[in-house]
Amino acid sequence: MFRIQTMNKISPVGLEVFPRASYEVAGELPHPDALLVRSADLHSIEIPASVKAIARAGAGYNNIPIPACSERGIVVFNTPGANANAVKELAIASLLIASRDIVGGIRWGQSIADKGAAVSDLVEKEKSRFEGPEIRGKTLGVVGLGAIGVMVANDALALGMEVMGYDPFLSVDAAWSLSRQVLRAETLEGLLGKADYISLHLPLNETSKGLFDAEKFRLMKKGARIINLARGGLVNEAELIAALQSGKLNRYVTDFPSSALLACPQVIAFPHIGASTPEAEDNCAVMAARQLIEFLESGTIRNSVNFPRCQLERRAAHRLLVVNRNIPNMVGQMTTILAAENINILALINHHRDEYAYSIIDTAQKVPQIALERIIMVDGIIRIRMLEG
Repeated sequence: MFRIQTMNKISPVGLEVFPRASYEVAGELPHPDALLVRSADLHSIEIPASVKAIARAGAGYNNIPIPACSERGIVVFNTPGANANAVKELAIASLLIASRDIVGGIRWGQSIADKGAAVSDLVEKEKSRFEGPEIRGKTLGVVGLGAIGVMVANDALALGMEVMGYDPFLSVDAAWSLSRQVLRAETLEGLLGKADYISLHLPLNETSKGLFDAEKFRLMKKGARIINLARGGLVNEAELIAALQSGKLNRYVTDFPSSALLACPQVIAFPHIGASTPEAEDNCAVMAARQLIEFLESGTIRNSVNFPRCQLERRAAHRLLVVNRNIPNMVGQMTTILAAENINILALINHHRDEYAYSIIDTAQKVPQIALERIIMVDGIIRIRMLEG
């Protein structure tokens, strides 16, 4: 019986994925095997020693202490792409509200609610104040061609836009999904100089933090409009506001508001609602649940943010799973210990990611406790787990 502790209210559609006969799922559980979380801050709690995995029902994982989890051999999953359609739809809406002053028109309309019979004449007289260009025929630059970026690019084409994309780390799966009509930008700078609209869909890390600054804004076309539904930290706020106030940029649309952005009239900011749809919550919960089941029952790792993708077709009833530091001769030491106990290895796979590695080893015989104790004592081994049956 596996125990899954939920740290937030999780979509029932996702919870139903766990087989009731072999899983116990609750908000409070002693010695859970895994945690299922949405927005709960795990930095402020003590994660039980029994936890082997954490699944985040969403793409972001800033609420999870990744380095500490890695050091303990806890595999952390997220659900990239599960909420892609929801974010894509908001990005398309953002393109439209960045062009036509729909928001300004709504606010102005509310301000004349007390004008009675004069409203009809006023709205006809003042409508030109809120005009803006059509997006058809304009150029959209999509920075980051993951699941969301690809969908935004493809749908913008359907709306009659010219689309350029930039992603130096474009995956094979994304490349298959991306329309051939999307022009590939060789450099970010090349894209910025040609786009009327720029939509950001890249992760926030040390390389991308503050990437869009005064230098990048200077390269953009005068009057360019930026949509940022990815992460607020991608943009240098002070330099963005200066570019908006100078007229270099026309509009900035984001769901990462701050007091400074909310005070700037050229900014359209709303709560972080990109994935706030019932469908997205269901999709994320289902994907997170399935990833936990795969990992707990077979050791398979997909969409981990701290360990490598690793999968091996089951060859035997006995499966050894090993988390270790990515240093030389780790696999050799493990296989030597198994050989000393006359354990026949039927299949083995070892993958690494940055400082850590992960092995799946199928054996013909059950690995005796003495061999497991010797393996866990090897310098660099972080965690081991045996699956039987």
